[in-house]
Amino acid sequence: MAGSSEEAPDYGRGVVILDNWPGYDLNLFTYPQHYYGDLEYVLIPHGIIVDRIERLAKDIMKDIGYCDIMVLCVLKGGYKFCADLVEHLKSISRNSDRFVSMKVDFIRLKSYRNDQSMDEMQIIGGEDLSTLAGKNVLIVEDVVGTGRTMKALLSSIEKYKPNMIKVASLLVKRTPRSDGFRPDSHMCDQ
Repeated sequence: MAGSSEEAPDYGRGVVILDNWPGYDLNLFTYPQHYYGDLEYVLIPHGIIVDRIERLAKDIMKDIGYCDIMVLCVLKGGYKFCADLVEHLKSISRNSDRFVSMKVDFIRLKSYRNDQSMDEMQIIGGEDLSTLAGKNVLIVEDVVGTGRTMKALLSSIEKYKPNMIKVASLLVKRTPRSDGFRPDSHMCDQ
């Protein structure tokens, strides 16, 4: 940053929220009355989230090349983000020369027991993962923390030899425990 000894943030393909970001004043927004007294500020306005998800969808379509997509939504947190992202992907498909077929499946990942990380990760739900062979797979996750769980999931899926695997995440936590995993597309670093 000009005039600063701080290192410039790496924006990559996402928005960066700096640690000292004070957020937006609540008086700039309307929000449900049941939140009155509970909120101090707005960190990311809804409009920015919507615009960023639309951009992620365009980036994903460009990366995948307008090919059919098997979407794996990681529950529970990824549901709303996944639904919004799939709607934007469908909109792009409808307005292009080539129809892109999308199938969505849902999985849950269990890598913690009583707040303690386990050595092994369990994949709960979803179809037989062998059906991913030869497919373009888009994994949609709400938050990537250390990256260990996502790396384990990728390792499990790669055994079935999909054509391509992409990961989209709403948020990426900055944490000293990170193993360096970065999703292919994400909305912002937090």
